[in-house]
Amino acid sequence: MESAFASASAISDQRQKIEQYKHILSTVLASSDILQAKQFIDHMLSDDVPLVVSRQLLQTFAQELGRLEAEVQKEVAHYTLNQIQPRVVSFEEQVLIIREKLAVLYESEQQWSKAAQMLSGIDLDSAMRVVDETFIVSKCVQIARLYLEDDDAVNAEAFINKASFKVNGIKNEVLNLQYKVCYARILDLKRKFLEAALRYYDISQIEKRQIGDEEIDEAALEQALAAAVTCTILAAAGPQRSRVLATLYKDERCSKLKIYPILQKVYLERILRKPEIDAFAEELKPHQQALLPDNFTVLDRAMIEHNLLSASKLYTNISFDELGTLLGIPPQKAEKIASRMIFEDRMRGSIDQVEGVIHFEDDTEELQQWDQQIMGLCQALNDVLDSMAKKGLPIPV
Repeated sequence: MESAFASASAISDQRQKIEQYKHILSTVLASSDILQAKQFIDHMLSDDVPLVVSRQLLQTFAQELGRLEAEVQKEVAHYTLNQIQPRVVSFEEQVLIIREKLAVLYESEQQWSKAAQMLSGIDLDSAMRVVDETFIVSKCVQIARLYLEDDDAVNAEAFINKASFKVNGIKNEVLNLQYKVCYARILDLKRKFLEAALRYYDISQIEKRQIGDEEIDEAALEQALAAAVTCTILAAAGPQRSRVLATLYKDERCSKLKIYPILQKVYLERILRKPEIDAFAEELKPHQQALLPDNFTVLDRAMIEHNLLSASKLYTNISFDELGTLLGIPPQKAEKIASRMIFEDRMRGSIDQVEGVIHFEDDTEELQQWDQQIMGLCQALNDVLDSMAKKGLPIPV
């Protein structure tokens, strides 16, 4: 190898020099010899090779990496990236190709986070070359999607946030859809269920079935709708959740979903029993059943809050002991959850700690007052119109 490099570097004609190096490279790739590959990289990055030549040869080397066996390719690629690092500004295009090749390799092995890390090393804010905004957004979305395969919402969110600044100016509909799906999944993983539900529901309402080269089938839209229903059920009980539940319940498509029966009961504010909750739990993902600091799972807390809100519609008041029995939890925890919901204005009521009783309030009386006020206004308007008619004044219709 040393004599071959010396012979090639001694050639004065640049075209012949490049051809000779390409011949050496072809031999190295055919042999799959790690040592020879590393020697070739070291020589290309040495002062013996002009930058214009090393750039072209390393470009070819990066593009042909796929010819090497997987493990050889990994070792040689990582070695190349380490050796290039001190002069990375001069070889940005070559680094980009190598990282993309490695990402594809890791992705084929389902090493999602490693693939994402490879792509995240690409300099998307380079001052040395013009980087298209569509390319930046596509890479950020791709990295986020890879992290999401490992349920890594933190790293995925960092890249989706970076894409957020540029996605509005992108006309690529497929990329926009991928961005929306990633954003919804991140909110879901972070347990921001109500926000995630709205994002999923927005995706489920896509009318176009052909977006770019991708065909959107009914199964994908149904999956997004089911995810919207699931996230809404898991969201914190309260007025906002009730509004989203109403929207979903009135959507005719939801009646075809497997989880429609529990959606119906939740919307109608009926108390859910353990067999129904267990059946719903079978449809959930691991993060939707994660254990929280209060030793409840995400599902447990959502169901307890729902049943508590449902109880507030059935009872005027109830003791902590009876409420605990109804919810299947200790009375002290029932009191704590109820007090938090009242404090956060997600349920109307008051707590008598001396008597150990919670008093529920409803808005029936306020609605009746509102109805009476509307009735009074209508009656007053009729009186005015009758008076105008008696005086022969024209009444506008």
